[in-house]
Amino acid sequence: MADSARPLRRPAAALRDKGSEAARHLPAWAQRVRGVAVSAASGLARRWRTSLQFRVVTTTMLLGLLVVSLLGAYLYREISNGLVEDRVARAQAEALDLTKAAQTTFDSLPASDAGKLSVDAYTTAMKAAPPAGDESRFVVLTRSRSNTSPTVLANVSSGRIGPSQIPEDLSSAVSADPARQQTKVTTVDLGSGGGVVPAVIVGSQVQVPLAGPYDLYFVYPMQREEQTLGLITRSFAVGGFALVLLVGAVAWMVTRQVVHPVRRAAVVARRLASGQLNERMSLRGEDDLAMLARSFNDMADNLQTQIRQLEGLSRVQQRFVSDVSHELRTPLTTIRMAGDLIFDARDEFDPTVSRSAELLHNELDRFEELLSDLLEISRFDAGAAALDVESIDLRDTAALVVESAQALADSKATVLTIHAPNRACVADIDPRRVERVLRNLVVNAIEHGEGRPIDIHVAQNDTAVAILVRDQGVGLRPGEASLVFNRFWRADPARARTTGGTGLGLAIALEDARLHHGWLQAWGEPGVGSRFRLTLPKHPDVPIEVSPLPLTPEAGRP
Repeated sequence: MADSARPLRRPAAALRDKGSEAARHLPAWAQRVRGVAVSAASGLARRWRTSLQFRVVTTTMLLGLLVVSLLGAYLYREISNGLVEDRVARAQAEALDLTKAAQTTFDSLPASDAGKLSVDAYTTAMKAAPPAGDESRFVVLTRSRSNTSPTVLANVSSGRIGPSQIPEDLSSAVSADPARQQTKVTTVDLGSGGGVVPAVIVGSQVQVPLAGPYDLYFVYPMQREEQTLGLITRSFAVGGFALVLLVGAVAWMVTRQVVHPVRRAAVVARRLASGQLNERMSLRGEDDLAMLARSFNDMADNLQTQIRQLEGLSRVQQRFVSDVSHELRTPLTTIRMAGDLIFDARDEFDPTVSRSAELLHNELDRFEELLSDLLEISRFDAGAAALDVESIDLRDTAALVVESAQALADSKATVLTIHAPNRACVADIDPRRVERVLRNLVVNAIEHGEGRPIDIHVAQNDTAVAILVRDQGVGLRPGEASLVFNRFWRADPARARTTGGTGLGLAIALEDARLHHGWLQAWGEPGVGSRFRLTLPKHPDVPIEVSPLPLTPEAGRP
């Protein structure tokens, strides 16, 4: 049962493991060669992915090599066929003349005894052979298969070609049709000096007095033609290689003229994205690339103008929010004092005025909270927010937040449960800001949890601590998880807000998480609920590798 419960390994992973295991058993030099080969292959693959010029030049050279190979193969075949056909035609014409001359000589021989006739036949056949040392032609005279004469002459052969090297099908063809020349292109063995070479064998039948029909074969080795084809092959190989290199060089030069401006545009675009708005492309000529550079520069000018306008508007807006928020402090303080006096004396008023005093008091609280949030947002926008870091156990912060939100949870009949490990989850954080983030998450969960239980999970790993707030309420529709942190965004504008929020809580929470170099993420499904996860680094200078808690239900399943 234990084996059946073991997880199945993927075939690719198993093959990689087998390959690694086999590589470990290789000798040291083989491992070095393998490492160099793997490194070279990885480098080429990386170069292929990252360089358009390399891809174009490589593709052009490969296609050029393919075209040169196909063209070379076609030309080689045509030239080879032409050489063979020419050699066959010359061999047939020459063999026909030599056969006629041999037949004339045989016709003039007197019918004598077999010994004398063998000598005459040998003499006649050797007349058709070339001089000594010339191996351009060999002569073979042998008894025909259809010969029934009792007089048998000795076989005649010149050089190293004997009757045994005459193909059976050619001998049968000569015997079957003695009136016609028979030709066959095959290979013959010239011995240790020449080896096996292609040759043209032309066979005819001659009539020897008293001895009957004999086959006369002329063997023409094609050594010169083979040497010619070898020279042509080497010429094609050298020329094709040079042509492919030349095509690659031309492709490199052509693509460089196109790729270099594109790379320059990419560099300028990166600098523009990094904030160097004065970067521009150089203009040369009046071609398409110059038009691209001119259009790019015009776009950069327009973007720079619009960005500066937006920056100016943003500064004016931030200054306006900050100034208004500060200026509202004084009248708000006065209104708060007057409102508190009226609220304290509400029992002395008639019910209508008393109710108005309560509403005034509640709205003043909300207005003051909104003003505080606006001031906090203005600090983030101005880059003036700073952390007051302390080593805090996140379990204590979660317990404090749950305690402060318990009254609201009781009013909603919501059960808050903290799931925390036995070990301390200590991190260097700003307790005020983290507490504010958690309070926003818990209050939102109570507000949208439909009275169902809410779970707060606390966990840690080597680099981070995390808190996950999970409710079972209305959830989030697709695409809303990235919108919940927008300022003043509400999933359902028609939904009544009972806790008097300002619409800036999650936006401020996200800025607080970013200020800690942490993550604040959301997930939800309609009818299932929502999950909000805050992940913070244990130390500000140590980046988060992975969150200790899964955000989605699927990620949390084994």
